[in-house]
Amino acid sequence: MQQLEIYQHNVNTAEYQSLLDEKAGWLRQRFAEFNPPALQIHASEPSHFRLRAEFRLWHEGERCFYAMFEPGNKSKAYEVQDFPIASQLINRLMKELLGAIQPHELLRQKLFQVEFLTTLSGDALITLIYHKPLGDDWIAAAEALQQQLGFPIIGRSRKQKIMLQRDWVNETLHVDGKALHYRQMEGAFTQPNGGINQQMLSWARKQAQTIVANAGEHDLVELYCGNGNFSVALADCFRKVLATEIAKPSVQSAQINIADNQLDNLIIARLSSEEFVQALRGEREFERLRDVDLNQYDFRTILVDPPRAGLDDESVRQVQAYENIIYISCNPDTLFNNLQVLTQTHEITAFTLFDQFPYTDHAETGVVLTRKTTA
Repeated sequence: MQQLEIYQHNVNTAEYQSLLDEKAGWLRQRFAEFNPPALQIHASEPSHFRLRAEFRLWHEGERCFYAMFEPGNKSKAYEVQDFPIASQLINRLMKELLGAIQPHELLRQKLFQVEFLTTLSGDALITLIYHKPLGDDWIAAAEALQQQLGFPIIGRSRKQKIMLQRDWVNETLHVDGKALHYRQMEGAFTQPNGGINQQMLSWARKQAQTIVANAGEHDLVELYCGNGNFSVALADCFRKVLATEIAKPSVQSAQINIADNQLDNLIIARLSSEEFVQALRGEREFERLRDVDLNQYDFRTILVDPPRAGLDDESVRQVQAYENIIYISCNPDTLFNNLQVLTQTHEITAFTLFDQFPYTDHAETGVVLTRKTTA
């Protein structure tokens, strides 16, 4: 990432609550015109909450160190010796890895980036990215390093990926007394703050249970489902769940997650949101939906967790067709724009802040909308 937006080398945890209060106040003011219910606030742990991190490796003579830079200024490297916002495991592996490669020229030479992916359940994956081809000698040295550190290593270079053991981690999240199992792939999107993710899933389950209690048993459709983070957690709240995701690695992980959680009412198809809309309308047939009879579904609730760009105009119109909308947003600005349209037909019944990124302006938001009743 090479950024200081998330680089709180000297975070003051005593300031966390006041910063969270300030963020919540801004969010209330920003969305006041929609007259939402009282804002629910889900706080993060003040430190060691981030499960993934990326660092440039900076070289000065025979010495190398982790570095980050000011946004837009790559002229000065700031040495990172520890990273208080990252998991305890990342902080441990940062030191162990650097100590192991520092005296080893083959592993250190032209290494320019290191990526760590960890889990709440104690798994980890380390990716080393080089400006040189990786050969058999590197593989032998990296295998020894992998054994020393006790976690799998991936080597990357231009047009080259060497997977010594595996390119994924296994996560177990504990939500409402349930253990949920997730395969998380290297390079694929995962929620960075595991503790907040558990709170998000618990919140989404409570919203789903309330919706079903009011509307009766029905089916859920989800767009932008990733590796099935929400789909897996919500599957037992609905009669059936159909989710879509376009990124192939995420869909592959999702299929594993369906099996690992022994779910028989969840299908995840590799389709974009636009393609799914075309399928629903009968405008196109997709081989990837060959075994799915859309006419057998009673979709009354939709969950969307779009990228920062939010929902496009066509998707917003499609989302309006459902009685209930659960909208997870990573960008308040695009959420605000989407709500300008959605609140013409729906009213906000839940409004929540999930503090995924403490000490930053980033605000992850959860909104539930229910179709307005006509007089």
